[in-house]
Amino acid sequence: MYKAILYICISCSIANGAIAQDKWDLKKCVDYALANNISIKQTEIQSSIAALQVAQSKQNLYPTLNFNGGPGFNNGRNQDPTTFSLITQSFVSASMQLQTSAQIFNWYSRKNTILANEWQLQANKASTDKLKNDIALVVANNYLQILLAQEQQNIANIQVTQTLAQLGNTRKLVNAGALPELNAAELEAQLARDSSSFITAKGNTEQAILQLKANMNLDAATPFDVAIPPIDKIPVDAIADLQPDAVYALAIVNLPQQRVNSFNLKAAQKNAQVAKAALYPTVSAFGSLSSSFNSRATEITGIQYINAPIGKVNVSGVDYAVFPNQPLSNYTTAKTGFFKQGNDNFRQAIGLSIGIPILNGGFSKFNYGRSKLNIKSVELQQLADNLKIKQDIYQAYNAATVALQKFNASKKSVETAQRSFDFATKRYDVGMLGTFELITNQNNLFRAKLEYSLNQFDYVFKMKVLEFYKGQGLKL
Repeated sequence: MYKAILYICISCSIANGAIAQDKWDLKKCVDYALANNISIKQTEIQSSIAALQVAQSKQNLYPTLNFNGGPGFNNGRNQDPTTFSLITQSFVSASMQLQTSAQIFNWYSRKNTILANEWQLQANKASTDKLKNDIALVVANNYLQILLAQEQQNIANIQVTQTLAQLGNTRKLVNAGALPELNAAELEAQLARDSSSFITAKGNTEQAILQLKANMNLDAATPFDVAIPPIDKIPVDAIADLQPDAVYALAIVNLPQQRVNSFNLKAAQKNAQVAKAALYPTVSAFGSLSSSFNSRATEITGIQYINAPIGKVNVSGVDYAVFPNQPLSNYTTAKTGFFKQGNDNFRQAIGLSIGIPILNGGFSKFNYGRSKLNIKSVELQQLADNLKIKQDIYQAYNAATVALQKFNASKKSVETAQRSFDFATKRYDVGMLGTFELITNQNNLFRAKLEYSLNQFDYVFKMKVLEFYKGQGLKL
Protein backbone atom coordinates (compact mmCIF):
# COMPACT_ATOMS: atom_id res chain seq x y z
CA MET A 1 0.00 0.00 0.00
CA TYR A 2 2.84 2.35 0.90
CA LYS A 3 4.58 1.70 -2.40
CA ALA A 4 1.34 2.22 -4.33
CA ILE A 5 0.75 5.62 -2.73
CA LEU A 6 4.34 6.62 -3.45
CA TYR A 7 4.03 5.60 -7.06
CA ILE A 8 0.83 7.63 -7.40
CA CYS A 9 2.47 10.75 -5.90
CA ILE A 10 5.46 10.55 -8.22
CA SER A 11 3.30 9.85 -11.25
CA CYS A 12 1.06 12.83 -10.48
CA SER A 13 4.04 15.17 -10.14
CA ILE A 14 5.44 14.00 -13.45
CA ALA A 15 2.03 14.23 -15.13
CA ASN A 16 1.50 17.77 -13.89
CA GLY A 17 4.80 18.83 -15.39
CA ALA A 18 3.91 17.15 -18.67
CA ILE A 19 0.67 19.10 -19.27
CA ALA A 20 0.89 20.64 -22.71
CA GLN A 21 1.30 24.40 -22.46
CA ASP A 22 3.50 27.09 -23.85
CA LYS A 23 6.81 27.12 -22.08
CA TRP A 24 8.37 30.39 -21.00
CA ASP A 25 12.03 30.91 -21.82
CA LEU A 26 14.07 33.68 -20.21
CA LYS A 27 13.52 36.17 -23.04
CA LYS A 28 9.76 35.70 -22.90
CA CYS A 29 9.76 36.14 -19.11
CA VAL A 30 11.85 39.31 -19.28
CA ASP A 31 9.79 40.79 -22.14
CA TYR A 32 6.55 40.14 -20.26
CA ALA A 33 7.94 41.67 -17.06
CA LEU A 34 9.13 44.79 -18.87
CA ALA A 35 5.78 45.21 -20.61
CA ASN A 36 3.66 44.78 -17.47
CA ASN A 37 5.75 46.11 -14.59
CA ILE A 38 3.92 49.00 -12.89
CA SER A 39 7.09 50.77 -11.76
CA ILE A 40 8.32 50.89 -15.36
CA LYS A 41 5.02 52.37 -16.51
CA GLN A 42 5.30 55.03 -13.81
CA THR A 43 8.82 56.01 -14.88
CA GLU A 44 7.67 56.15 -18.50
CA ILE A 45 4.96 58.62 -17.45
CA GLN A 46 7.66 60.76 -15.81
CA SER A 47 9.60 60.69 -19.07
CA SER A 48 6.48 61.82 -20.93
CA ILE A 49 6.06 64.70 -18.47
CA ALA A 50 9.71 65.67 -19.03
CA ALA A 51 9.08 65.63 -22.80
CA LEU A 52 6.15 68.01 -22.31
CA GLN A 53 8.39 70.32 -20.29
CA VAL A 54 10.88 70.39 -23.17
CA ALA A 55 8.11 71.28 -25.62
CA GLN A 56 6.73 73.97 -23.28
CA SER A 57 10.16 75.56 -22.76
CA LYS A 58 10.59 75.76 -26.55
CA GLN A 59 7.23 77.50 -26.84
CA ASN A 60 8.56 80.17 -24.46
CA LEU A 61 10.82 81.39 -27.25
CA TYR A 62 7.80 82.80 -29.09
CA PRO A 63 6.04 86.08 -28.17
CA THR A 64 2.97 85.92 -25.97
CA LEU A 65 -0.40 86.94 -27.38
CA ASN A 66 -3.50 87.34 -25.20
CA PHE A 67 -6.98 88.72 -25.69
CA ASN A 68 -9.03 90.23 -22.85
CA GLY A 69 -12.55 91.56 -23.05
CA GLY A 70 -16.07 91.43 -21.73
CA PRO A 71 -19.17 93.45 -20.79
CA GLY A 72 -20.00 94.99 -17.40
CA PHE A 73 -22.67 97.03 -15.66
CA ASN A 74 -21.53 100.21 -13.90
CA ASN A 75 -23.42 102.25 -11.31
CA GLY A 76 -22.47 105.22 -9.18
CA ARG A 77 -19.44 107.38 -9.77
CA ASN A 78 -17.41 105.76 -12.54
CA GLN A 79 -15.06 106.66 -15.32
CA ASP A 80 -16.53 106.71 -18.77
CA PRO A 81 -14.45 104.11 -20.70
CA THR A 82 -14.82 106.17 -23.91
CA THR A 83 -14.22 109.76 -22.72
CA PHE A 84 -12.38 108.87 -19.45
CA SER A 85 -14.42 111.56 -17.63
CA LEU A 86 -16.12 110.92 -14.29
CA ILE A 87 -19.86 110.32 -14.49
CA THR A 88 -22.56 109.23 -12.06
CA GLN A 89 -24.91 107.63 -14.55
CA SER A 90 -25.53 103.92 -14.76
CA PHE A 91 -24.33 102.38 -17.99
CA VAL A 92 -23.27 99.12 -19.64
CA SER A 93 -19.67 99.03 -20.79
CA ALA A 94 -17.46 96.69 -22.77
CA SER A 95 -13.73 96.57 -23.29
CA MET A 96 -11.47 94.60 -25.62
CA GLN A 97 -7.69 94.38 -25.58
CA LEU A 98 -5.16 92.35 -27.57
CA GLN A 99 -1.72 92.27 -25.92
CA THR A 100 1.62 90.85 -26.99
CA SER A 101 5.08 90.82 -25.45
CA ALA A 102 8.44 89.31 -26.32
CA GLN A 103 11.74 89.09 -24.54
CA ILE A 104 14.52 90.54 -26.67
CA PHE A 105 17.49 89.62 -24.51
CA ASN A 106 17.60 87.61 -21.27
CA TRP A 107 21.21 86.36 -21.11
CA TYR A 108 20.23 83.07 -22.84
CA SER A 109 18.00 82.08 -19.93
CA ARG A 110 15.34 80.46 -22.10
CA LYS A 111 17.87 78.73 -24.34
CA ASN A 112 19.61 77.20 -21.32
CA THR A 113 16.24 76.22 -19.84
CA ILE A 114 15.49 74.25 -23.00
CA LEU A 115 18.88 72.52 -22.84
CA ALA A 116 18.43 71.73 -19.13
CA ASN A 117 15.00 70.21 -19.79
CA GLU A 118 16.36 68.17 -22.70
CA TRP A 119 19.16 66.74 -20.54
CA GLN A 120 16.63 65.99 -17.82
CA LEU A 121 14.50 64.15 -20.35
CA GLN A 122 17.50 62.02 -21.30
CA ALA A 123 18.15 61.36 -17.61
CA ASN A 124 14.55 60.20 -17.12
CA LYS A 125 14.81 57.86 -20.09
CA ALA A 126 18.07 56.45 -18.72
CA SER A 127 16.37 55.96 -15.34
CA THR A 128 13.70 53.92 -17.08
CA ASP A 129 16.43 51.85 -18.76
CA LYS A 130 18.09 51.28 -15.38
CA LEU A 131 14.83 50.08 -13.87
CA LYS A 132 14.34 47.74 -16.83
CA ASN A 133 17.83 46.34 -16.32
CA ASP A 134 17.21 45.83 -12.61
CA ILE A 135 13.95 44.01 -13.28
CA ALA A 136 15.55 41.90 -16.02
CA LEU A 137 18.30 40.89 -13.61
CA VAL A 138 15.79 39.96 -10.91
CA VAL A 139 13.72 37.94 -13.40
CA ALA A 140 16.86 36.16 -14.63
CA ASN A 141 17.77 35.27 -11.05
CA ASN A 142 14.25 33.94 -10.41
CA TYR A 143 14.40 31.97 -13.66
CA LEU A 144 17.69 30.33 -12.69
CA GLN A 145 16.29 29.59 -9.24
CA ILE A 146 13.44 27.68 -10.91
CA LEU A 147 15.90 25.73 -13.03
CA LEU A 148 17.91 24.92 -9.90
CA ALA A 149 14.81 23.89 -7.95
CA GLN A 150 13.64 21.64 -10.78
CA GLU A 151 17.07 20.06 -11.06
CA GLN A 152 17.04 19.36 -7.32
CA GLN A 153 13.53 17.94 -7.67
CA ASN A 154 14.70 15.62 -10.44
CA ILE A 155 17.66 14.45 -8.32
CA ALA A 156 15.32 13.81 -5.39
CA ASN A 157 12.97 11.88 -7.66
CA ILE A 158 15.83 9.70 -8.90
CA GLN A 159 16.85 9.12 -5.29
CA VAL A 160 13.34 7.93 -4.46
CA THR A 161 13.32 5.64 -7.49
CA GLN A 162 16.67 4.10 -6.54
CA THR A 163 15.68 3.58 -2.91
CA LEU A 164 12.38 2.06 -4.02
CA ALA A 165 14.18 -0.39 -6.31
CA GLN A 166 16.60 -1.33 -3.52
CA LEU A 167 13.68 -1.84 -1.16
CA GLY A 168 11.96 -4.12 -3.67
CA ASN A 169 15.06 -6.30 -4.09
CA THR A 170 15.70 -6.37 -0.33
CA ARG A 171 12.09 -7.30 0.39
CA LYS A 172 12.43 -10.32 -1.92
CA LEU A 173 15.61 -11.42 -0.16
CA VAL A 174 13.98 -10.94 3.25
CA ASN A 175 10.97 -12.99 2.21
CA ALA A 176 13.36 -15.70 1.00
CA GLY A 177 15.14 -15.63 4.36
CA ALA A 178 18.44 -14.45 2.88
CA LEU A 179 18.39 -11.12 4.74
CA PRO A 180 17.00 -10.05 8.10
CA GLU A 181 13.86 -7.86 8.37
CA LEU A 182 16.03 -5.05 9.74
CA ASN A 183 17.49 -4.43 6.26
CA ALA A 184 14.05 -3.84 4.78
CA ALA A 185 13.04 -1.63 7.71
CA GLU A 186 16.11 0.55 7.27
CA LEU A 187 15.38 0.99 3.56
CA GLU A 188 11.74 1.83 4.29
CA ALA A 189 12.92 4.56 6.68
CA GLN A 190 15.30 5.81 4.00
CA LEU A 191 12.47 5.80 1.47
CA ALA A 192 10.39 7.96 3.80
CA ARG A 193 13.26 10.46 4.12
CA ASP A 194 13.81 10.49 0.36
CA SER A 195 10.09 11.04 -0.22
CA SER A 196 10.16 13.96 2.20
CA SER A 197 13.12 15.45 0.35
CA PHE A 198 11.27 15.07 -2.94
CA ILE A 199 8.16 16.80 -1.58
CA THR A 200 10.32 19.62 -0.21
CA ALA A 201 12.08 20.02 -3.54
CA LYS A 202 8.75 20.09 -5.36
CA GLY A 203 7.49 22.76 -2.97
CA ASN A 204 10.63 24.81 -3.56
CA THR A 205 10.00 24.65 -7.29
CA GLU A 206 6.43 25.92 -6.88
CA GLN A 207 7.61 28.68 -4.58
CA ALA A 208 10.27 29.76 -7.08
CA ILE A 209 7.64 29.87 -9.84
CA LEU A 210 5.34 32.01 -7.68
CA GLN A 211 8.20 34.42 -6.97
CA LEU A 212 8.94 34.74 -10.67
CA LYS A 213 5.25 35.37 -11.43
CA ALA A 214 5.17 38.10 -8.79
CA ASN A 215 8.16 39.90 -10.32
CA MET A 216 6.65 39.50 -13.78
CA ASN A 217 3.31 40.91 -12.54
CA LEU A 218 1.67 37.72 -13.81
CA ASP A 219 -1.46 36.34 -12.18
CA ALA A 220 -0.47 33.60 -9.72
CA ALA A 221 -3.27 31.35 -11.03
CA THR A 222 -2.00 31.47 -14.63
CA PRO A 223 -0.65 28.09 -15.87
CA PHE A 224 3.09 28.46 -16.09
CA ASP A 225 6.01 26.26 -17.05
CA VAL A 226 9.53 27.32 -17.92
CA ALA A 227 11.63 26.05 -20.78
CA ILE A 228 14.59 24.18 -19.34
CA PRO A 229 17.77 24.69 -21.32
CA PRO A 230 20.52 22.20 -20.50
CA ILE A 231 22.58 23.93 -17.86
CA ASP A 232 25.82 22.78 -19.46
CA LYS A 233 24.66 24.26 -22.79
CA ILE A 234 24.15 27.78 -21.44
CA PRO A 235 26.83 29.99 -23.06
CA VAL A 236 29.22 31.47 -20.51
CA ASP A 237 32.17 33.72 -21.29
CA ALA A 238 35.57 32.64 -20.12
CA ILE A 239 36.54 34.19 -16.80
CA ALA A 240 39.66 35.56 -18.49
CA ASP A 241 37.44 37.69 -20.76
CA LEU A 242 35.70 39.27 -17.77
CA GLN A 243 38.55 40.94 -15.95
CA PRO A 244 37.12 43.56 -13.57
CA ASP A 245 39.09 46.54 -14.95
CA ALA A 246 37.90 45.89 -18.50
CA VAL A 247 34.31 45.24 -17.36
CA TYR A 248 34.34 48.47 -15.31
CA ALA A 249 35.55 50.52 -18.29
CA LEU A 250 32.60 49.24 -20.33
CA ALA A 251 30.13 49.62 -17.46
CA ILE A 252 30.93 53.32 -17.02
CA VAL A 253 29.91 53.90 -20.63
CA ASN A 254 27.02 51.46 -21.01
CA LEU A 255 25.17 51.16 -17.71
CA PRO A 256 22.05 53.35 -17.43
CA GLN A 257 22.83 54.62 -13.91
CA GLN A 258 26.09 56.15 -15.11
CA ARG A 259 24.26 57.79 -18.01
CA VAL A 260 21.63 59.08 -15.59
CA ASN A 261 24.31 60.81 -13.54
CA SER A 262 25.98 62.25 -16.64
CA PHE A 263 22.71 63.69 -17.94
CA ASN A 264 21.75 65.02 -14.50
CA LEU A 265 25.10 66.81 -14.25
CA LYS A 266 24.63 68.49 -17.63
CA ALA A 267 21.09 69.52 -16.67
CA ALA A 268 22.34 70.95 -13.36
CA GLN A 269 25.02 72.99 -15.16
CA LYS A 270 22.46 74.49 -17.53
CA ASN A 271 20.07 75.25 -14.65
CA ALA A 272 22.92 77.10 -12.93
CA GLN A 273 23.31 79.29 -16.02
CA VAL A 274 19.58 79.96 -15.98
CA ALA A 275 19.76 81.00 -12.32
CA LYS A 276 22.75 83.24 -13.06
CA ALA A 277 20.88 84.98 -15.89
CA ALA A 278 18.21 86.03 -13.37
CA LEU A 279 20.81 88.29 -11.72
CA TYR A 280 21.03 90.54 -14.82
CA PRO A 281 18.58 92.91 -16.53
CA THR A 282 16.23 91.69 -19.23
CA VAL A 283 14.89 93.66 -22.19
CA SER A 284 11.39 93.09 -23.55
CA ALA A 285 9.08 94.59 -26.16
CA PHE A 286 5.34 94.97 -25.78
CA GLY A 287 2.36 96.08 -27.80
CA SER A 288 -1.41 96.30 -27.44
CA LEU A 289 -4.59 97.03 -29.39
CA SER A 290 -7.72 98.04 -27.43
CA SER A 291 -11.13 99.66 -27.66
CA SER A 292 -14.15 100.36 -25.42
CA PHE A 293 -17.94 100.81 -25.45
CA ASN A 294 -20.43 102.83 -23.35
CA SER A 295 -24.14 102.17 -23.64
CA ARG A 296 -24.93 105.88 -22.93
CA ALA A 297 -22.56 107.30 -25.51
CA THR A 298 -24.32 109.54 -28.08
CA GLU A 299 -23.39 111.34 -31.27
CA ILE A 300 -24.85 114.36 -33.12
CA THR A 301 -27.01 113.32 -36.03
CA GLY A 302 -28.16 116.78 -37.18
CA ILE A 303 -27.96 120.57 -36.56
CA GLN A 304 -30.79 123.18 -37.12
CA TYR A 305 -29.71 126.86 -37.18
CA ILE A 306 -32.23 129.44 -35.85
CA ASN A 307 -31.70 133.15 -36.80
CA ALA A 308 -34.08 134.77 -34.28
CA PRO A 309 -33.59 137.81 -32.01
CA ILE A 310 -32.52 137.08 -28.53
CA GLY A 311 -33.89 140.36 -27.12
CA LYS A 312 -34.19 144.09 -27.77
CA VAL A 313 -32.54 147.30 -26.75
CA ASN A 314 -34.00 150.88 -26.56
CA VAL A 315 -31.87 153.63 -27.93
CA SER A 316 -33.22 157.22 -27.69
CA GLY A 317 -36.69 155.89 -27.34
CA VAL A 318 -36.42 153.56 -30.27
CA ASP A 319 -36.50 149.73 -29.76
CA TYR A 320 -33.98 147.72 -31.67
CA ALA A 321 -33.91 143.85 -32.01
CA VAL A 322 -30.77 142.12 -30.80
CA PHE A 323 -29.43 139.13 -32.75
CA PRO A 324 -26.59 136.79 -31.70
CA ASN A 325 -23.24 136.98 -33.46
CA GLN A 326 -23.78 133.38 -34.67
CA PRO A 327 -27.10 131.75 -35.45
CA LEU A 328 -28.42 129.54 -32.66
CA SER A 329 -28.16 125.78 -33.35
CA ASN A 330 -30.45 122.97 -32.33
CA TYR A 331 -28.66 119.57 -32.11
CA THR A 332 -30.29 116.18 -32.70
CA THR A 333 -28.44 113.17 -31.15
CA ALA A 334 -28.63 109.38 -31.16
CA LYS A 335 -26.84 106.58 -29.34
CA THR A 336 -23.55 105.61 -30.90
CA GLY A 337 -23.47 102.01 -32.20
CA PHE A 338 -21.24 99.30 -30.81
CA PHE A 339 -19.04 98.86 -33.87
CA LYS A 340 -18.75 102.63 -34.45
CA GLN A 341 -17.60 103.09 -30.86
CA GLY A 342 -15.16 100.26 -31.37
CA ASN A 343 -13.71 102.08 -34.37
CA ASP A 344 -13.79 105.56 -32.77
CA ASN A 345 -12.18 104.36 -29.52
CA PHE A 346 -9.53 102.16 -31.13
CA ARG A 347 -6.17 102.63 -29.38
CA GLN A 348 -2.66 101.29 -30.03
CA ALA A 349 0.44 101.08 -27.87
CA ILE A 350 3.99 99.84 -28.46
CA GLY A 351 7.16 100.12 -26.41
CA LEU A 352 10.19 98.63 -24.74
CA SER A 353 10.65 97.61 -21.11
CA ILE A 354 13.71 96.72 -19.08
CA GLY A 355 13.64 94.72 -15.88
CA ILE A 356 16.49 95.24 -13.43
CA PRO A 357 16.62 93.06 -10.30
CA ILE A 358 17.65 95.27 -7.39
CA LEU A 359 16.09 94.02 -4.18
CA ASN A 360 13.97 90.88 -4.22
CA GLY A 361 14.74 89.36 -0.87
CA GLY A 362 17.91 87.73 -2.15
CA PHE A 363 15.79 85.25 -4.10
CA SER A 364 17.88 85.36 -7.29
CA LYS A 365 21.21 85.06 -5.45
CA PHE A 366 19.80 82.24 -3.35
CA ASN A 367 18.69 80.31 -6.44
CA TYR A 368 22.06 80.80 -8.11
CA GLY A 369 23.94 79.65 -5.02
CA ARG A 370 21.67 76.62 -4.64
CA SER A 371 22.16 75.70 -8.31
CA LYS A 372 25.95 75.69 -7.87
CA LEU A 373 25.63 73.46 -4.79
CA ASN A 374 23.33 71.19 -6.75
CA ILE A 375 26.10 70.72 -9.34
CA LYS A 376 28.47 69.62 -6.58
CA SER A 377 25.82 67.27 -5.19
CA VAL A 378 25.30 65.62 -8.59
CA GLU A 379 29.07 65.30 -9.07
CA LEU A 380 29.39 63.58 -5.69
CA GLN A 381 26.50 61.26 -6.53
CA GLN A 382 28.19 60.40 -9.83
CA LEU A 383 31.44 59.65 -8.02
CA ALA A 384 29.64 57.54 -5.40
CA ASP A 385 27.80 55.51 -8.05
CA ASN A 386 31.00 54.97 -10.03
CA LEU A 387 32.79 53.75 -6.93
CA LYS A 388 29.87 51.48 -6.07
CA ILE A 389 29.65 49.92 -9.51
CA LYS A 390 33.40 49.33 -9.46
CA GLN A 391 33.11 47.69 -6.04
CA ASP A 392 30.16 45.60 -7.26
CA ILE A 393 32.09 44.46 -10.34
CA TYR A 394 35.15 43.42 -8.32
CA GLN A 395 32.91 41.60 -5.83
CA ALA A 396 31.04 39.91 -8.70
CA TYR A 397 34.35 38.85 -10.27
CA ASN A 398 35.59 37.45 -6.97
CA ALA A 399 32.27 35.66 -6.41
CA ALA A 400 32.39 34.20 -9.92
CA THR A 401 35.97 32.99 -9.37
CA VAL A 402 35.00 31.30 -6.09
CA ALA A 403 31.87 29.84 -7.71
CA LEU A 404 33.96 28.37 -10.52
CA GLN A 405 36.34 26.76 -8.05
CA LYS A 406 33.46 25.33 -6.01
CA PHE A 407 31.80 24.07 -9.19
CA ASN A 408 34.97 22.26 -10.29
CA ALA A 409 35.44 20.81 -6.80
CA SER A 410 31.84 19.59 -6.59
CA LYS A 411 32.20 17.96 -10.01
CA LYS A 412 35.05 15.83 -8.64
CA SER A 413 33.03 15.16 -5.50
CA VAL A 414 30.14 13.73 -7.56
CA GLU A 415 32.51 11.52 -9.54
CA THR A 416 34.06 10.18 -6.33
CA ALA A 417 30.69 9.67 -4.62
CA GLN A 418 29.32 7.90 -7.70
CA ARG A 419 32.21 5.43 -7.80
CA SER A 420 31.85 4.81 -4.08
CA PHE A 421 28.12 4.18 -4.43
CA ASP A 422 28.62 1.84 -7.40
CA PHE A 423 31.11 -0.23 -5.43
CA ALA A 424 28.82 -0.23 -2.38
CA THR A 425 25.88 -1.41 -4.46
CA LYS A 426 27.86 -4.32 -5.89
CA ARG A 427 29.06 -5.35 -2.42
CA TYR A 428 25.54 -5.02 -1.02
CA ASP A 429 24.12 -7.20 -3.79
CA VAL A 430 26.49 -10.03 -2.85
CA GLY A 431 25.92 -9.57 0.87
CA MET A 432 29.30 -8.07 1.68
CA LEU A 433 27.91 -4.70 2.81
CA GLY A 434 25.22 -3.80 5.32
CA THR A 435 22.15 -1.71 4.58
CA PHE A 436 23.30 1.17 6.76
CA GLU A 437 26.56 1.48 4.84
CA LEU A 438 24.69 1.37 1.53
CA ILE A 439 22.31 4.09 2.67
CA THR A 440 25.27 6.19 3.83
CA ASN A 441 26.91 5.94 0.41
CA GLN A 442 23.61 6.72 -1.29
CA ASN A 443 23.08 9.82 0.87
CA ASN A 444 26.62 10.96 0.18
CA LEU A 445 25.97 10.71 -3.55
CA PHE A 446 22.65 12.54 -3.18
CA ARG A 447 24.26 15.41 -1.26
CA ALA A 448 27.15 15.57 -3.74
CA LYS A 449 24.73 15.86 -6.67
CA LEU A 450 22.68 18.54 -4.92
CA GLU A 451 25.81 20.52 -4.10
CA TYR A 452 27.05 20.09 -7.66
CA SER A 453 23.74 21.37 -9.05
CA LEU A 454 23.70 24.31 -6.67
CA ASN A 455 27.30 25.24 -7.46
CA GLN A 456 26.73 24.93 -11.18
CA PHE A 457 23.73 27.27 -11.20
CA ASP A 458 25.49 29.63 -8.80
CA TYR A 459 28.49 29.78 -11.13
CA VAL A 460 26.34 30.38 -14.21
CA PHE A 461 24.36 33.17 -12.56
CA LYS A 462 27.46 34.95 -11.24
CA MET A 463 29.03 34.78 -14.69
CA LYS A 464 25.83 36.20 -16.18
CA VAL A 465 26.02 39.10 -13.73
CA LEU A 466 29.54 39.89 -14.95
CA GLU A 467 28.38 39.67 -18.57
CA PHE A 468 25.52 42.00 -17.68
CA TYR A 469 27.92 44.59 -16.26
CA LYS A 470 29.98 44.24 -19.43
CA GLY A 471 26.93 45.31 -21.41
CA GLN A 472 26.10 41.98 -23.07
CA GLY A 473 22.58 41.78 -21.63
CA LEU A 474 21.06 38.55 -20.37
CA LYS A 475 21.06 35.38 -22.42
CA LEU A 476 20.68 31.72 -21.63
